[in-house]
Amino acid sequence: MPADAIQDPLVIFTPSGKRGRFPAGTPVLSAARALGVDLDSVCGGRGICSKCQITPGYGDFPKHGVSVGPDALSPWNAVEQRYKDKRGLTEGRRLGCQACVAGDVVIDVPPESQVHKQVIRKSADARAVAMDPATRRVYVEVAEPDMHEPSGDFQRLAAALAAQWGIAGAEPGPGLLPRLQGVLRKGGWTATAIVHADHRGGAPRVLDLRPGFDEGGVYGLAIDLGSTTIAAHLVDLETGAVRASAGVMNPQIRFGEDLMSRVSYAMMNPGGDAEMTAVVRAALNDLARAVAAEAQTEGARIYEAVIVCNPVMHHLLLGIDPVELGQAPFALATSESLSLDARDLGLSALNAAARVYLLPCIAGHVGADAAAVALAEEPDQSDDLVLIVDVGTNAEILLGSRARVLACSSPTGPAFEGAQISSGQRAAPGAIERVEIDAATKEPRFRVIGCDLWSDDPGFAAATAASGITGICGSGIIEAVAEMRMSGLLDPSGLIGSAEQTGTARCIPEGRTHAYLLHDGSAEGGPRILVTQGDIRAIQLAKSALYAGARLLMDELGIDRVDRVVLAGAFGAHISPRHAMVLGMIPDAPLAQVTSAGNAAGTGARIALCSRAARSRIEGVVGRIHKVETAIEPRFQEHFVNANAIPHAVDPFPELARVVTLPDVGFNTGGSGGEGGRRRRRG
Repeated sequence: MPADAIQDPLVIFTPSGKRGRFPAGTPVLSAARALGVDLDSVCGGRGICSKCQITPGYGDFPKHGVSVGPDALSPWNAVEQRYKDKRGLTEGRRLGCQACVAGDVVIDVPPESQVHKQVIRKSADARAVAMDPATRRVYVEVAEPDMHEPSGDFQRLAAALAAQWGIAGAEPGPGLLPRLQGVLRKGGWTATAIVHADHRGGAPRVLDLRPGFDEGGVYGLAIDLGSTTIAAHLVDLETGAVRASAGVMNPQIRFGEDLMSRVSYAMMNPGGDAEMTAVVRAALNDLARAVAAEAQTEGARIYEAVIVCNPVMHHLLLGIDPVELGQAPFALATSESLSLDARDLGLSALNAAARVYLLPCIAGHVGADAAAVALAEEPDQSDDLVLIVDVGTNAEILLGSRARVLACSSPTGPAFEGAQISSGQRAAPGAIERVEIDAATKEPRFRVIGCDLWSDDPGFAAATAASGITGICGSGIIEAVAEMRMSGLLDPSGLIGSAEQTGTARCIPEGRTHAYLLHDGSAEGGPRILVTQGDIRAIQLAKSALYAGARLLMDELGIDRVDRVVLAGAFGAHISPRHAMVLGMIPDAPLAQVTSAGNAAGTGARIALCSRAARSRIEGVVGRIHKVETAIEPRFQEHFVNANAIPHAVDPFPELARVVTLPDVGFNTGGSGGEGGRRRRRG
């Protein structure tokens, strides 16, 4: 292209990561449809239904390589104003059918505007916990006022708590005193008190008082605040039962898919940190309302929350600029656990006096979510050597036993979540999540989210007619790449072979490389879903970072093998151990000893919510965990490069070899392979 040629504006959609160039004046809805972005519309773009609401992002986006100016979209128009006047439109939102492209722009598609609503796979795993919550409900009988023994109503309430429940030294919570006298008199000097007693031994606090014997529930929220998804579980603080669960995509994704992109956004955009704080707090309030509605209760019944998150999320939630976490020595503003008033975090959807507990962070890149995993999985109590990998956009890794526990984080990036993949998408109905490829015929079969049938089963087409086959999610791309390696479509270096080399017409040329055609829905107006050489590279980079982090911890202990591997996290729960091993995501181990812990961070949050003893224990454990900093370890790069091969360039995988025989193929011949059938130039 000539140097003076002007390119069309670049449009980038989040959270899908899909991008393309479109002429100025193209409606955002049209751009979304052209790229296969999941943006809803019922009225055909007439500005009536409002299903196509989008949120444009402005400022610098280093991750995407664009700077978005205030005039990146066409001006607000009369149709949008009419809709806002009649039905209301959230500040910052635009209608995708009305807003037109005028310059490079980053567009966030909120969950409610997506045709296929996101499946946040962070369910609550069953776990037995000895109930000892910090917040509990007690019924008290309070002495009536006496002119001969003058004392305040609260003092007599406090005396009743001490005498009848052993709760000594109680203090009033925020907003209690103005309501106190009316409640006591309405209840005939009997009341139900909601009391919070911190595990550190501070003065108990009366959060709420209800007249007489109140049978309403007392609830807490266990929140796993991830960089990509947020999950909340509404827990009955008397039984430990999970009454409701909900999850959403983290709205901060539009500022950057990975943590360092968000730190960069805060660095380059004054007030960017406050902007990210505001949107994540709003998301937590929305989740609180959602779980309360599902449980058919009111937010005023939620008296406590326990939140676990990585250090960047931790700082942004607290309203702390995360800039120091983006540069050595990666200093945290505070690493200790915190007990705060919910109102100080803007959590207005909870009871006005609710309390929030944040687990301690282990180090600048290993946060309270890793501490929660340690609480749930207890590596410090293990007799054998266990490797725990919390797989996500930023992976947390724990390795240890009773003798010693190590921890590190590894920047895997969003590829495992389906981002940066050519046909990738988040987990939603219609996304390919399971893949098998016949080693002889090279023909694939797959399953999609929302359907239990395989693609070659009778009735599959009818069963998936509503959702369609829309793309491939994280677990699907993992299995696809591993299956390509096992069936001889992919060599150890990660190179896809040509049709001649692999014996299948599904390997098609794509520029100077090849791609594997997993599904062709073009005849029905659907997408062609390919696994491209770029996709392979993105997965190689992600899995290499994961493996290199684990190897660094193993080096620290002077070992070459681990006894067992636990895959944690919402995504880790859906990874096939065999495919993960073929890919080389994790060190070699007996497949029977590779298990899933589900959402271990969320489980740890629920344990801490239900048990003061657990809070004390994890605060002690975190102090003994040794942190290994991958960013400054010289051997990280060496391990990373060796781990680029599939499964690995150097490390043997004897346990994998017992169950899988990988084809000995090589496509980088300089002839009909490697570079799309073209010989590489020399010199």
